Amino acid sequence: MSETRWLDHDEARAWRALQFMQMRLETELTRQLATDSSLSLQDYVVLVALTDETDRRLRAFELADLIGWDKTRLSHHVKRMVDRGLVTKENCPSDRRGFFVVATDRGRREIEGAAPSHVSSVRRLFVDLVEPAELAVIADVAERVLAQLSKRNTG
Repeated sequence: MSETRWLDHDEARAWRALQFMQMRLETELTRQLATDSSLSLQDYVVLVALTDETDRRLRAFELADLIGWDKTRLSHHVKRMVDRGLVTKENCPSDRRGFFVVATDRGRREIEGAAPSHVSSVRRLFVDLVEPAELAVIADVAERVLAQLSKRNTG
């Protein structure tokens, strides 16, 4: 059994700061969305992924992979969104067990209504506090970590 490689001071500082920042940002953005719209942060994430697609649809497994949710969590959340008229589920003709999650016109209107104040909050709480070169580094690191996580989940 190998010995644990504990985090040194700088590694622990970076890791904890990242964790706490993410948790606080999620709390603030959840609060902002609840105040300014009828969407939860999770609704917003799902609708962003869907409305980024030309036909506002993704296979359920693609959506789950994109937003980092497991199949059960996605299934439960999509059901709640279907019940509220934000998305529909459509059968996949090439896979009888699979389905598409599709943003409805109502879902599109809801996200379009929520987006301006949400983006203003993202800007105020994060983007405006970071230099452009730092944004590039953050994006590069996040994309590298996400790519590694995707490899682990698919292979």
